[in-house]
Amino acid sequence: MDGSDFELVVAGAGGGLVAALRAAELGSNVLVVDADEHFQRGNNTSMCTAMIPAAGTRWQREAGVADSPDRFIADIDRKTAGTADRRLARALAEVSARLVTWLADSQAIDLELVTDFRYPGHSADRCHTITGRHGSRILRHLVQRAHAHPRIEVIAPMSLREVCTTDRRVSGVEIATPDGHSEHLATPAVLLATNGFGADRALVRQWIPEIADSHYHGGQFSKGDALRIGRGLGADSAYLDAYQGHAALSSRSQTLVGWATVMHGGIVVNSDGRRFAPESTGYSEFAAILAGQPGGMGWIVIDEHIEALCSAFDDFCAVAAGGALVRAETATDLAVRLGVPSDALEDELAAARRSAAGQEPDRQGRADERHPLTGPYIAIAITPALFHTQGGLVVDEHARVLADRSPIPGLYAAGGAAIGISGHGAGGYLAGNGLIAALGLAFLAAEHVSSPVAA
Repeated sequence: MDGSDFELVVAGAGGGLVAALRAAELGSNVLVVDADEHFQRGNNTSMCTAMIPAAGTRWQREAGVADSPDRFIADIDRKTAGTADRRLARALAEVSARLVTWLADSQAIDLELVTDFRYPGHSADRCHTITGRHGSRILRHLVQRAHAHPRIEVIAPMSLREVCTTDRRVSGVEIATPDGHSEHLATPAVLLATNGFGADRALVRQWIPEIADSHYHGGQFSKGDALRIGRGLGADSAYLDAYQGHAALSSRSQTLVGWATVMHGGIVVNSDGRRFAPESTGYSEFAAILAGQPGGMGWIVIDEHIEALCSAFDDFCAVAAGGALVRAETATDLAVRLGVPSDALEDELAAARRSAAGQEPDRQGRADERHPLTGPYIAIAITPALFHTQGGLVVDEHARVLADRSPIPGLYAAGGAAIGISGHGAGGYLAGNGLIAALGLAFLAAEHVSSPVAA
């Protein structure tokens, strides 16, 4: 392997493949390495619901949806209470339409606009996805495209150990196989796309103690490599307390049930058979709320109408196939099957049905329009989870890593390796924030690497 043949080295074969494909398209030779031999089913891109938020797209225009980058940014500001990095939010909002257009037209990914429901915090239908609504489908397609491209070489398992600099400018990398064999390659540019630190329990407990005892549902190689490498080069870091939690992981199968169950009209009850928070608040912040309930678990209760709507998600179908759906004709029967007080569950379901029908205010302050639940009922036991961290190396609008607010020439970061646009904690996370930061920053990095003024 001759490192001088690579204008860009990408560490991480998730969203980082977008950088490889875009840079190769623009004439660069690219090496992609990933520490996980099974990355196609084990990284966060492969495990997500494939929701890419984008504003002002042709799919939206065709559907009559009015949206713009400014409206997207306003939603980010509102959800994060103004704490998100504004420069990064604008860069991602403004590139989002061009990104999904490129994925469709250049990379032949068949995208569609999600209009059957809307995740909390988005004021417009702007999530673009694929049939099956699962990240593994997007990743599989990107991997096939990368393997077929003559300018791209993909090696796994192979990890990035160090980034080397000369006069503060990236000059090479040290990569290594699992058995410890290492090799130095010369390269002028590196993209850190190794995700965050969710798999490192010590770092999670240090920075995000509220979710540290919950199940981690993410890539097992997300151990903070980008933080270690970046900080070794003097890079700035921020928002390390930010994360995407999820309150809808199946307790039985450890598979994502999905919050569409709730947005279509489902409710969440605890072991007392009672609702305890407004479900429309968002699945990320709901994770810590659920963790605080008796036993740290609960149930999503839906009906057969919602079950049919959620069958559009591969994840939900997998949960159903795994036997996690508990069915009952009446609320009383369901309570017996769940082992919760029947009077409490009957009362909550009746009240939720009245509020959904507009007959009375919702007990938990939920204000979204939704389907009134009717029997037969279905319940799925859920447990809270940490999906991925949302803080990392500070980057600018070109995805360049900053040190003392100035770029480290040749060093880029994307996705969980970089700061996101979710502010602090879990409450600022908008559905798709993780994927737009992974794909969008990778896209921006590739264009900057390939630019004649890259520095």
